[in-house]
Amino acid sequence: MTFASPLVLIALAIPIIMIVFQWCTHARALPLPFDHQSTPNTKWLGRVLNVVNTLPPLILAIAIVLLAGPRKFERPKSERQLTNIMFVLDVSGSMTASFGEKDRYEVAMEALNEFLVYRKGDAFSLMIFGNHNLRWVPLTTDVSAFRYAPPYLHPSKLPNWFSGGTSIGKALKQAQKFLNQAEEGDRLIILISDGYSSDLSNNNDIKIAQALSDDNITLYGIHVGGGGAPPEVSVMTSMTGGQTFAAGDPMALEAVFRKIDEMQQAPMKRLTPDPVDNFKPWSLAALSLAGTFLLSLFGLRYSPW
Repeated sequence: MTFASPLVLIALAIPIIMIVFQWCTHARALPLPFDHQSTPNTKWLGRVLNVVNTLPPLILAIAIVLLAGPRKFERPKSERQLTNIMFVLDVSGSMTASFGEKDRYEVAMEALNEFLVYRKGDAFSLMIFGNHNLRWVPLTTDVSAFRYAPPYLHPSKLPNWFSGGTSIGKALKQAQKFLNQAEEGDRLIILISDGYSSDLSNNNDIKIAQALSDDNITLYGIHVGGGGAPPEVSVMTSMTGGQTFAAGDPMALEAVFRKIDEMQQAPMKRLTPDPVDNFKPWSLAALSLAGTFLLSLFGLRYSPW
């Protein structure tokens, strides 16, 4: 236990002196006629009276302790560390292909927003890419912008010069720059695409993966649609500690996001316990002593003569 103002405890000398005085001094005896008669031994009554008269100094001592500000340390808590997650979403023309009852883009957006529901406490960002790329949502813990994004980013509504191709390498390099701006927390990229990217050839995939790994950025790849992911994407994810998944239908895509959540668990950090006020036990003790003393006044007191 600690105290906010420990010097106040010096005043405890006052109630200690009062208690010592109570038990070590004796009032001058006054002889009365019945002293010469045979009476029962009542020394125990004097001790009881001394105990009762010790209660006010004890209450004073507790009051001094309260003035000193008793404090205790909370139990150490665990806090979920922040993970910075950037979604790099393909909005090329091929993402309009049918995928279940909707197209690939719509299903990907729905699965992405569902992922945000059970992945609370992290910071998220959204980048779309085709031939070019655009960061639509910067890193934020407020995911409301993701809810309203799907109608505006559909490939059919984007200009051809933007969504006419699939430049995964260029998008990942840009995503790396944005994630490096995060001051704390882990960094994670989730690439969602359905095509092959020519800018990953000639060992560019290895160069990009090495750069991501050097910045402690983990890459996960989700290939939407039929077939498997391009080998270059698998190389990059494995080099950064991530993994590549193929989602052949909407249910599989949702399951992939669940799997990523399980694999990339948010780390926990131990917090140092903080001191907090600890008045309650002392206050209860003072009230109990005061109540006992008041009750004693109804029947225990020294004779006035």
